[in-house]
Amino acid sequence: MRRTLIAAVIIACSLATADAAGLRVIDGDTVIVSDETIRILNIDTPEIRHAQCDAERRLGLVAKKRLEELLLAGEIEITRGDGKRMTDKYGRTLAVLSVGGDDIGEALIADGLARPWAGKREPWCDKVK
Repeated sequence: MRRTLIAAVIIACSLATADAAGLRVIDGDTVIVSDETIRILNIDTPEIRHAQCDAERRLGLVAKKRLEELLLAGEIEITRGDGKRMTDKYGRTLAVLSVGGDDIGEALIADGLARPWAGKREPWCDKVK
């Protein structure tokens, strides 16, 4: 019974909503919401700052712009954690972001601006032109 109660409290605390007021998009898979840095779970987008080639940087800028558009479309639902951990090795909160019930990471994948996270960073330069 105690474990069930603890799990329910953790789940309840991991869900939240936000609006565009405290939002800053860093790149295609990282945002800051009210001073909390959030890394979108289960996707990988091209780098902007540490791009390996100009094509990756350009696609990264497109992904960032698209993420901004998606997040400004409505109230942002934040579901923190992946069931195993709440933060990544950089201390960023891991979360699924949704707007209007639509998973933002899945939308970026559908747009060709992200790919599913494969457990490590993969090169983009051989995938973009």
